[in-house]
Amino acid sequence: MFSGLKIGRKAAWFAVIAAVVLTVFPFYWMVRTALTPAGDLYTDSTGLWPDNPTLINFARVLGLVDAETARAAGGSGAQLNFLLYTMNSVIYSGLIAVVQTFCCAMAGYAFARLRFPGRDLAFTAIIAALMVPPIFTILPNFVLVKQLDLLNTFPGLVLPSLLMTPFAVFFLRQFFLSIPRDVEEAATLEGIGRWGMFWKIVLPMSRGPLITIGLTTVVWSWKDYLWPLLVGKAEDTRVLTVGLGVFLQQSPNRGPDWTGIMAGSVLSVIPVLILLVFLGKRLVQSMNFSGIK
Repeated sequence: MFSGLKIGRKAAWFAVIAAVVLTVFPFYWMVRTALTPAGDLYTDSTGLWPDNPTLINFARVLGLVDAETARAAGGSGAQLNFLLYTMNSVIYSGLIAVVQTFCCAMAGYAFARLRFPGRDLAFTAIIAALMVPPIFTILPNFVLVKQLDLLNTFPGLVLPSLLMTPFAVFFLRQFFLSIPRDVEEAATLEGIGRWGMFWKIVLPMSRGPLITIGLTTVVWSWKDYLWPLLVGKAEDTRVLTVGLGVFLQQSPNRGPDWTGIMAGSVLSVIPVLILLVFLGKRLVQSMNFSGIK
């Protein structure tokens, strides 16, 4: 019996380690490619670490070298306005995450605690929206933004995703239902109204789930490519993912600038990775607390 448990435990550990390796390896290979000289990309492609690691790919993506040096290193001489694109991505992701999380919290609390005509029907419609692929809404949203003359503006970028997503409303509603009503009843006896109860009591108690929704929204919007490509082509509104696509299009005719694009991709991942490192523990705790498996 005990030997069977040991074998099962070893098998479980092996499965976990294999899953971690399969998850991390693509990112590791991206870093390896970014550190490989462009001339060695195909001749030095079997080892786990490049024979002649270099930071020149990061330097030329950031515009720290002149065009001649960049071309000599295997690139096209193209550069990324990395700071501008990163700031645009921060504005795009941060604005959507903050406003959407707050609006979804209000909607989730309303569905969990308030009684109003058509509540169940409205919530059913929101649940049904979970089955609609996001790609189906891109064309009507683009037509609407174009008719409002909001192309190449931050309002045009963020408005379709600013107020809510069905999953966030559902997730927060389920959490609000788990909050004991005794807490709210005690607040009512103290003369606190519904808005004060939501703002002063419910939101502080929901810090974990709110961080969860905010963090997942930041990650989703940070890696978004198609919508910013359609609406934010101008330099002033171009986000980092679109900037990387433009950089790739400027590759030499002999082949894509893989080392440069991998260097830019590594740099683009760092801000979200830092955010996940600092808030990942809170994310796991809130998932466990809310009963999501």
